[in-house]
Amino acid sequence: MSRHAGPPSASDAPRIPEPTYAERARTLMYLGRTGALATLSRRHPGHPFASIMPYGLDGEGRPLLLISSMAMHTQNLQADPRASLLVAQPGVTGDPLAAGRVTLMGEARPVPAGEAATVRATYLASHETAAYWADFGDFAFWRLDVADVYFVGGFAAMGWVDAAEYRAARPDPLADAAAGVLEHMNRDHPDALLAYARCFAGVEAEEATMAAVDRLGFKLRLRQGRRRWSVRIPFPREVTSAPATREVLIEMLCQARGVDTSEPPA
Repeated sequence: MSRHAGPPSASDAPRIPEPTYAERARTLMYLGRTGALATLSRRHPGHPFASIMPYGLDGEGRPLLLISSMAMHTQNLQADPRASLLVAQPGVTGDPLAAGRVTLMGEARPVPAGEAATVRATYLASHETAAYWADFGDFAFWRLDVADVYFVGGFAAMGWVDAAEYRAARPDPLADAAAGVLEHMNRDHPDALLAYARCFAGVEAEEATMAAVDRLGFKLRLRQGRRRWSVRIPFPREVTSAPATREVLIEMLCQARGVDTSEPPA
């Protein structure tokens, strides 16, 4: 697996644990629900044709599509099954290039009749309103069989992910809770974020924003004057729920502030 990396760190610097690219890709796909599907144009042979595409995910992380035979992308796939699906991190504000995205490459084909009921239930669990047209005669379920994955986690974090690793990975257990944790910490506890940066990353900053959180730690975006940068801070133990995250953040704040624990995150 090939990766780009940022500036080399000191050889004796401890490695900060974080989810693998495969886990991050699966998490992003789990959260995304909508992407850009690129097919090969019949009208302009060899030319990519991109369209917005809602999707569901099966147990192996394969995108499930509900598409009409009248749609241009469906006609393209009928002629050539090769396709890519680009999914960007949802809910991002600010620079979109600093956010995560993943591209799945593979071949898309109609779901066999024997699997249609299971696929239908899985897809409608993510897109309830599609039930109004899912049974129309021109609509059918398709599945993208993933052959390769390219993940970008923001600046200086990108690389290919083996398809087998992607299939074996699972979404981060904090995937559903992460947005709430970020909103709460950034809105109510900016001073705590500065304390985390000072104690656990050894840096002073005028402003800190929690940009991401997962089972192993969190990422802070920092500003000191005109300088802006990011640091990752590990949790002392793995967390798998919002209450566990709150507990660990309180412990870390107590450690960062010493005896001053009058305003822990609530």
